[in-house]
Amino acid sequence: MKILWTPPFERDFRALPRPLQKRVEKTLRLLALNPRHPSLQAKKMEGTQKVWEARVSLSYRITYQLAEDALLLRRVGTHDILRKEGSQE
Repeated sequence: MKILWTPPFERDFRALPRPLQKRVEKTLRLLALNPRHPSLQAKKMEGTQKVWEARVSLSYRITYQLAEDALLLRRVGTHDILRKEGSQE
């Protein structure tokens, strides 16, 4: 499955400390292999039709959309990102 980075996702990612970037990279590999893997705790975001979230760590999440052959990465960050993301579907 292809992974497409949006400019907001790329900015968020670059702002993260390197150890957290490595965790995000690991999460993305798992997400590409199996978007429904239990450790991702993936679920649709409340109040949205198309946006999903997956767990990177206790505090950090990735938001994305599923397409037929690709994952469109929207944001990565703390729960504050999720609140903003849910209002911008």
